[in-house]
Amino acid sequence: MRIVDIIDKKKRGKELSKEEINYFISSLTDGTMPDYQTSAWLMAVWFRGMSEDETANLTEAMINSGDVIHFGELSKRIVDKHSTGGVGDKVTITLIPLLAAAGIPIAKLSGKGLGHTGGTIDKLESIPGFSTDLSIEKMHKQVEEIGVAIGQQTGNLTPADGKLYALRDVTATIDAVPLIASSVVSKKIASGADNIILDVKYGSGAFMKTPEEAVNLAELMVKIGHKLNKSITAVVTSMEEPLGRAVGNSVEIIESLEFLKGNIVTGDIAELTYDFGTIALTQTGKFIDEATARSYLLEIIHSGKAIEKFRELIKAQGGDTEIIDDYSKMPQAKYKVEIKSQNSGYVSKIDAYKVAYGCKLLGAGREKKSDSIDYSVGVFLNKKTGEKVEVGDVLYTIYSNDEQKTADCQKYCDEAYEFTTVQPAEQKQIYKIIR
Repeated sequence: MRIVDIIDKKKRGKELSKEEINYFISSLTDGTMPDYQTSAWLMAVWFRGMSEDETANLTEAMINSGDVIHFGELSKRIVDKHSTGGVGDKVTITLIPLLAAAGIPIAKLSGKGLGHTGGTIDKLESIPGFSTDLSIEKMHKQVEEIGVAIGQQTGNLTPADGKLYALRDVTATIDAVPLIASSVVSKKIASGADNIILDVKYGSGAFMKTPEEAVNLAELMVKIGHKLNKSITAVVTSMEEPLGRAVGNSVEIIESLEFLKGNIVTGDIAELTYDFGTIALTQTGKFIDEATARSYLLEIIHSGKAIEKFRELIKAQGGDTEIIDDYSKMPQAKYKVEIKSQNSGYVSKIDAYKVAYGCKLLGAGREKKSDSIDYSVGVFLNKKTGEKVEVGDVLYTIYSNDEQKTADCQKYCDEAYEFTTVQPAEQKQIYKIIR
């Protein structure tokens, strides 16, 4: 078997066998295949695509290229929720303590943010002392003891995916749907969960720009899961504007704490957290009826069990639990600048990408994984879409450590806001659920 023949076969639009895909991934992993051949194959896939069987076989080969976490019998109950990336997307942080308090074991491996999208690990590491550097053994023990653990992805989970991703980034093949699907699903299955919930975003703040593109990706990932005997539910959701009001790192933790304390009862964060929680409870068989499952989650929030579970998680991973009751313990920005509205009427749109880019200019994001970030900076949206605004009302607040960066951020956030004289209709967050 030769790599050049595999490239030529895919170039001509023919379907690769499981043996050919395994050989390709094996050659990639052991370093015997040069980057120029991998790049040629990636471009062939971009132009010719892959069948469902090919994509499932590629996913399985990438899973088997490195370590696979096994939780034994616990794996059947463990839930892992993954988002394809968004702006202000803190639903993982609001959802995980809630599900753990509901008796659903959570073993979550997350990544750091790149480009304009925020990373769950960055947000959690804004909590003083919080460590996400967990060994597989530590994660396993913590899930058994308190029902929840959140760590960084380890170096030897799906190493083939890591090598492919690095080349996809420089060969303009990032947006190949089979490659996206196999990358996401392989990492989730290798992480040890049998029950996977995927939040597939579309819109200005997401990689997929239209709901149709997101549905196409979601359907493929669910089909791959079925072929590999995993329970995957994909939820296609909007990322046309930031989720919640806070965009940054420490500011998003504070907003998450407010939800877990029961102080945020309406809005997109509450809606999506309860929706995903209900899916998890029914997917694992804990409840059959969705209305009963949702009521149970509301009860957990209002009883204080959810915030106490988050306190347990912070303590177990070395963080300062005092931040729950004293937000001044979180990283603090030097400047708090309130930007007032020059318009009256209703907010009709907030462009998620422009807000995210403004936050990145403040220092909240990174271009490459080795970049350092400023945990204290961010933007709080005092007014969101559908809300009435008068001239002089505070539209949004910038938390910054540099006056010039504040001005740069304001330019993009001002451009992000659009207004209308008529109150716009409320938009649902969920576009489609695929099982």
